[in-house]
Amino acid sequence: MLIGLCSVKGSPGVTTAALAMAARWPVGEASVLEADPSGGDLSARFCLPTSPGLVSLAAAARRQTAADVVADHVQRLTGGLPVVVGPVSAEQARAALSALTSRGRPVLQAVAGAPDSTVLVDAGRLEPSSPALPLVRGADALVVMARPLADELSHLASLLKSMASWARTPGLVLVGEGYSNRDTERELGVPVMARLPHDRSGASMLSGHPRGRTPDRSALGQASARLARTVIDHIQAHRTSDAEAAVRATTNGQVL
Repeated sequence: MLIGLCSVKGSPGVTTAALAMAARWPVGEASVLEADPSGGDLSARFCLPTSPGLVSLAAAARRQTAADVVADHVQRLTGGLPVVVGPVSAEQARAALSALTSRGRPVLQAVAGAPDSTVLVDAGRLEPSSPALPLVRGADALVVMARPLADELSHLASLLKSMASWARTPGLVLVGEGYSNRDTERELGVPVMARLPHDRSGASMLSGHPRGRTPDRSALGQASARLARTVIDHIQAHRTSDAEAAVRATTNGQVL
């Protein structure tokens, strides 16, 4: 599965949420691919080299098409969480993303179709001109994160129609305090998939600090586990719907 995570304004903690979801992923192992066009944070947070990472994956994807090629460019955080680190430089990040989305499409399609492979793509702040957009456009689901504040939600409202074409199952996730889920749903006309708490202790551990609560014990980790299950359920529901539609379109063994 290929799952995108993004924001449309501000910094609601997309990278931290991606790590928390991967740490609490309920089926097999999930990797985090840092695809923020403004540059990655993971190398600085966890004192990691930038290679192997996004740049080396983009180069390898020109020659290899198997889903497991992603594993060759993974580094592991303390505790074993697999990540594909993005370059710090925005220029390098945008170049690598352009290469990956133009010549590495077979790899992305293989990842999306592999039953035992899950990659959470941290696309950062996403907009129609983002070089990360083609990466998540073919994703099984897109998690759009925002703080429930007037400025962020108004910006989100202006992009809702565009988002419908970005992914089949875009879902809104609110972060922290502000407008209630009900008020947000009424104003935007879209359902809220989940709400993540503003949990400094849980976020601290996922930001490279030695102190804090691990994802299996933090409020952020618990909420992220519920979100991961919700995303999986949404994907499975859509796949079931597609299968049923294919059956209904079949008459006398022939597809209409």
